[in-house]
Amino acid sequence: MGSVVSPIRAEPASAGDVSAFRKAMGSFPTGVTVVTVVTGDGDGDMHGVTVNSFSSVSLDPMLVSVCLSQTSRAFGLIEQAGAFAVNVLAAGQQDVSRWFASRHRPVGPATYDGVPFERGMTGCPLLPGAAASFDCRLWQSHRAGDHLIVLGEVVALVHRPQLEPLVFHAGMYKALENQPVPRVPQLHAVR
Repeated sequence: MGSVVSPIRAEPASAGDVSAFRKAMGSFPTGVTVVTVVTGDGDGDMHGVTVNSFSSVSLDPMLVSVCLSQTSRAFGLIEQAGAFAVNVLAAGQQDVSRWFASRHRPVGPATYDGVPFERGMTGCPLLPGAAASFDCRLWQSHRAGDHLIVLGEVVALVHRPQLEPLVFHAGMYKALENQPVPRVPQLHAVR
């Protein structure tokens, strides 16, 4: 027989308790990405922003999603360009994450001063040190509270499997230990 577990006492979440919500969400480790976009020819209006809300959505067609604040410059530029790129940062790229998360970084092409990049198929910047990059055409967007869910169709990708991803958990950057998780025997019901 299994052991009895005490019931969890859940507290109702109040609309104003954003701090508790943020702390609880911090228990979910995420990868760290930089979403990049450029409008017009040449350097146009270049932008990049650190985003940890990134996910695969579909295999056919290949779709990914990112969530952007409705106040972010990125969404307007993505709409204008009709494209964006998602760069999955590698372990050791904390400075890149902090740079693109800073509200004090310059706008336009100066955003990329000192940050190496290559042009993707859509013209959006791809970061050569990233563990993976997904070059996307804008598919759809949906309003969700104070954010926008942006769906992109992947038109090209770069994958560097030798690089470990940068991880964000409980308000801190972390790296994977690259140790296999021990296999737990599967339980089968007895009939």
